[in-house]
This record gives sequence, C-alpha cells and structure tokens, in this order.
Amino acid sequence: MELRGIVCMKSNWKRNIVLYLAGQTVSLFGTALVQYAIMWHITLTTQSGLMMTVSILCGFLPTFLLSPFAGVWADRFNRRLLIVAADAGIAAFTLALAVLFWLGYDDIWLLFLISAIRAIGSALQTPAVGAILPQMVPEDQLTRINGINGSIQALITLVAPMVSAALLTFAELEWIFLIDVATAAVAIAIMLFFSRIPVHAKAAQKQQAGYFADIAGGFVYIRQQRFLFRFFLFCALFFIWAAPATFLTPLQVVRRFGEDVWRLTAIEVVFSIGMMLGGVIIAAWGGFRNRIHTMALGCFMFGVFTVALGVIPNFWIYLVAMGLVGVSVPVFNTPSTVLLQEKVQEDYLGRVFGILSMLTGSMMPIGMLLFGPAADYVRIEWMLIGTGVIMTLLTAFLMGSKSLIQAGVKTEAVPAPSADDPA
Repeated sequence: MELRGIVCMKSNWKRNIVLYLAGQTVSLFGTALVQYAIMWHITLTTQSGLMMTVSILCGFLPTFLLSPFAGVWADRFNRRLLIVAADAGIAAFTLALAVLFWLGYDDIWLLFLISAIRAIGSALQTPAVGAILPQMVPEDQLTRINGINGSIQALITLVAPMVSAALLTFAELEWIFLIDVATAAVAIAIMLFFSRIPVHAKAAQKQQAGYFADIAGGFVYIRQQRFLFRFFLFCALFFIWAAPATFLTPLQVVRRFGEDVWRLTAIEVVFSIGMMLGGVIIAAWGGFRNRIHTMALGCFMFGVFTVALGVIPNFWIYLVAMGLVGVSVPVFNTPSTVLLQEKVQEDYLGRVFGILSMLTGSMMPIGMLLFGPAADYVRIEWMLIGTGVIMTLLTAFLMGSKSLIQAGVKTEAVPAPSADDPA
C-alpha cells in the first residue's frame, strides 16, 4: 500500500484526480438528467407502485447478474478504459432511444428497456470506479477525496432535478436523452486524452486463471476475511430496509402532498443539499478514529430520519427531514468505501466492489418486491416508520461486531489467501 501511495505522488496525483473528477462530474450530470426524467415520467403518468417496482427491477437486475464478471474485468483490465467503454455503450443506446421517440415509438416499456441497458453499463463501470481511486490517491487522502467526490455528486444531483424539471416543461423527453449523449462524449474525451491513470499491477500481467476461477477467488477472499463477510451481511440487511426511503418517497409525496412537479423537484433538491453538506462534513472532519463508528452514526441517522418522513404531516418540515436523510448518506457511504479501499488488496478490489454491487443490485429489488406492490394497499408512511426503526436497530450489528470494530482501525491491506488455504 505504501508503494501505491508513492506511485500516486510521482504521477502528479492532484492533477490526475482533478481531471478524473471533472470527467465523472460531466458524465454524472447527463446521467442524472435522464434518471430523473424517466422516474418522474413513470411516477406522474402511472402513479403506480407496481410500475415503479418494474422500473427499479429493470435498473437493478442487470447489476446483480453482471457485477461478479465486471469485478473480474476491473481486476484484469485497464480500469480507465473500462469506464470509457461503459460510458460509450450507454450513450449509444440512449441515442438510439431518442431516435425511436422521434419516430413515434414512445411506449413505457421502452423506458424499462433503456433502464435495463443503462444498468448494464453501470454494472460494468461501478467496480472499476470503486477500485480506481486507490491507484490515483495516497492512502491518507482517500477519506478526503471520497468526501469531496460525494459532495460533487450531491451538487450534481442538486442541479440535475431542477434542470430536468425545467426541460420537461418545454422540451420532449428525447431532448434530455441527447444531453446525456453529449455529456458522455465530453467525459470520454477527458478520460481518453487528458487523464493519466497508471495501469494496476494485475492488469499488466498475463492472466493465468479463467473468469470463473477469478470470481470464485473473490468470494473465497471475502469468506476468509471475517470482517468482510460481516460487512457484506450488514449491507444486505441495510439495503433491504432502505428500499422504501430510497424509492417510494416520490410516490408518497404525490399521494400525500400533491402531484406538482415542483414538490418532486424539492425533495430531490433538499436531499442533494443534505448529501452535499454531509460530504463536506466528512471530508473536513474525517470521521471517528474507527470507521465503523462513523458508519454506525450514519446508519442511525438514516433510520431516525426515515421514521420522521413517515410521521411529519407538513411538507416544509418533511423537506427538513429529507435533507437530514441526505446528510446521513455520505456519513455512512464514505467510511464504508474507504474501509474497502484501505483493507482489500489491490488485486481484489475490483471483485470486492463487483460483489458489493451485486449485493446492492439484489437486496434493493428484493426490498421493492415486498414494499413496492404493498404500496398500492398499505400507506407508505407506515412502511417508513417500520423500516426506519429497524435501521436504527441495525446500528447494534455494527457496534457489536468485534471483527468489524477491529477492521475499522487503519491497518495494512488484508493479504490474499494462498493457494494452500482451504476454500
């Protein structure tokens, strides 16, 4: 790990990270415009929890299916080029969808299809994005850079819903698709022609094992490290119970407070402001000495303010609670990401992040299979109260795990299992 930090410093890491973040910011902006436009279009035209569930499943199932393979590719190949290839593929299919809409083919199933295709690109890209930062940034700067990155993403999600809502008032959906294509082209140009990101060691070597052997090696690595196994178990539980707060609040707002687009915009804007503030706080503060303690704080905050979303009757106070939910997200996400970046050996980073993506890609749909259709029969407020209470109780899982608490203290990367270790 020390060698990696030296390489980053010799490679002028500050310039590289600025260029990298610039490209990712431009790409994220176009992606966010399309995501909000699709989500609001489905919400306003169907007002159906079932339709929202179908859309969410289309967006997550490809991640579940492809993430293990994508993790292997992120360990085997140049991560920068993988990110570029994923952006290019998403842009190409989004352009094709825009053409179909212009030709009059605008059935809602096409939006489900593009959600699935975009999810395929995201599945290929996510492990590489999670694994590439340690190639560029010294270890002692990972928390700061991840916090800054989180704030930038929150700023984009703050601006994107306002821009998306404004565009939807006078422009057709296909024009928003074209904006995403243009921003992807800019991001690809930055990554290809201006970024200088070194190839990690495993990608520079001749690959001996097959894909399935590499996938199995990633699972063995996780199983042999107790803290990783418990970390993934906690994430599985958390993501199931976080589904209503993550996906059903727009539908709750439409049903409870009104069908105005500005209300949907407001909750996204306030949530993004909260995330941006949380990212700034975690970047400046750095969290507790033990990263698990910081994660537990974020989990507890998320649960408490989810309960608040279920009981608050006034929309303006509801917005305050939504903002505080946003603050809790980087307080939870940043230390969990840095924990993996610090503790996992570089050759396994792509696979570990790939398996994490598979986990989130399966647990969220499982949660929505339960809560989405139920939202047509049970008040969403009751779901938020119940799941919020459960998430506050999950804090005890983190604080009560000795292996996680030990892993929360900064140490060297966990060594890879040897060939003689039992599977």
